[in-house]
Amino acid sequence: MGTRDQLKTRAREAIDGLSSDLLAISHFIHRNPELAFKEDKAAARLTEALSRAGLPVKTGAYGLRTAFETEFGVTGAPCVALLAEYDALPQIGHACGHNIIATTALGATLALYALGAELPGRVRLLGTPAEERGGGKELMAREGAFEGVDAALMVHPAGVDLATMPCIAVADVDVTFHGRSAHASAAPQAGINALDALVASYQALSALRQHITHTERIHGIITHGGDASNVIPERASGRFGVRAANEAALEKLKKRADACFAAGALATGARAEIDWGSVDYLDLNTCWPLANAYQANAEALGRTFFPMDKLPSTVAGSTDMGNISQRVPSIHPMITSAPAHVTIHNAEFEKWAGSEMGESAAIDGAKALAMTAIDFFLDAELRAASRAAFEGGLT
Repeated sequence: MGTRDQLKTRAREAIDGLSSDLLAISHFIHRNPELAFKEDKAAARLTEALSRAGLPVKTGAYGLRTAFETEFGVTGAPCVALLAEYDALPQIGHACGHNIIATTALGATLALYALGAELPGRVRLLGTPAEERGGGKELMAREGAFEGVDAALMVHPAGVDLATMPCIAVADVDVTFHGRSAHASAAPQAGINALDALVASYQALSALRQHITHTERIHGIITHGGDASNVIPERASGRFGVRAANEAALEKLKKRADACFAAGALATGARAEIDWGSVDYLDLNTCWPLANAYQANAEALGRTFFPMDKLPSTVAGSTDMGNISQRVPSIHPMITSAPAHVTIHNAEFEKWAGSEMGESAAIDGAKALAMTAIDFFLDAELRAASRAAFEGGLT
């Protein structure tokens, strides 16, 4: 077997040789945005590439139609899971750059597979649907997707290179108020205005926002407010996100949000139907020994990282990778795919995700992930440090 540096060189060369095909897949996914649990085209294109390389592929993996899995390597050796995301956002497509995430995971997988008998470990590629809404990784984890995994790796696009993503927990809730319809002019006294109930709840949540910590967030939209201006709405609906630093804090804030919905119903006489999502996204438990290894590999490719301690304390997102990080040692670094002033989840970032800068991120991300997996396989001290950090033995 070659040395660590030799294996890394071979992995990088394999990705360079595959770059045209990888970027074609990235652009295909980018041009064909699909929402959570409906990523049929993306999943088909990714699994086709795996099958063409000779890898066995399981589709519909772990109970999700657009999930997939392939696994190869030395039986009983340390196992690294590489995670692909490929769902998009409503209206603004791949404004989170999931086409890049999918390509980095695919490229790293194919590069490690190309090592053949010299691969010093075991690789499990998981295609994980519904990161934007639905918690595909958590649903797959509940079905055993991460059993036997020693470390989980992925990389996310951003406006800067970061060793990890600042993450907080989030819960989604759909709220529907049921009232009673009436003519808004002829008989308003006969109606119960569901929209009033929703607006009152929205205002109560806005008031609550004044009295939560800097690590907490509440935000939402009205998804249905009635059908005609001269008819008192008998139904009104909204969708909200509630975020907090961790699971315990999230549970407390969810109860306070419930009180706001109850207040809207009580004030108007409407009935509140509150449907919290089946998956709460947890905060990210970054495995710093692994994150540092990833950063060193990305820097070797010419990447420059923004210092984590220089980030504003209010900068934070959420991901279902947080749930996985509570199960196994995990990393979720960020890779520059757009200028620093362009943030994810807006239309401008969607354009950059399909640009030359996005292409560079896809190729470099694949290389850095493959190199980090090789480090993990060959470095017993890194594996021990990663396990100790995960279990709280290191800070």
